[in-house]
Amino acid sequence: MLVLTRRINEGIKIGDDIEITVLSISGDQIKLGINAPKNIEIHRKEIYLSIQESNNEAASISKNVLDLIKNNPFDLK
Repeated sequence: MLVLTRRINEGIKIGDDIEITVLSISGDQIKLGINAPKNIEIHRKEIYLSIQESNNEAASISKNVLDLIKNNPFDLK
């Protein structure tokens, strides 16, 4: 993990296309501005983890349904 110290209006660059800027600091909260191409998804970590969990659940349900269809004893072929 890279750890940097930044002040208000200072930023960091990630590659050529992503820039993160410290917009304000108030108590224990920091507001960040992120400039990135529109094709790059940006989520808060808790939202990202929730999306990943939902995707994993959907994938496992699909696999279970396919297994049920594949092993159907009432196949009417």
